[in-house]
Amino acid sequence: MDKIRYYKGLHKVKVVTESIGYYIIEAQEAFEDIVDDKKIKVKKGEQRIVTPDTLYKEMTFLPPIQEHAYELKMEKKLKHLIADQEKQNQK
Repeated sequence: MDKIRYYKGLHKVKVVTESIGYYIIEAQEAFEDIVDDKKIKVKKGEQRIVTPDTLYKEMTFLPPIQEHAYELKMEKKLKHLIADQEKQNQK
């Protein structure tokens, strides 16, 4: 097996075993992970069970989180209202 992958695109790991729906990985470096809203320190050499969609072939940075469409719409509406108020105050 011995495939080198990047867990969540950031942390170097080695795939130890592949099974249907899950991989067993071994950390090649120490890092912090968040599981069930709790921070967990993963030590070098520690093994974990993860889903395949969290492993990447190359180191990548996750795309920025998109704001909710409703928030963007309301922000645009607020800017428009402020611009209208400023126009009325200038008259």
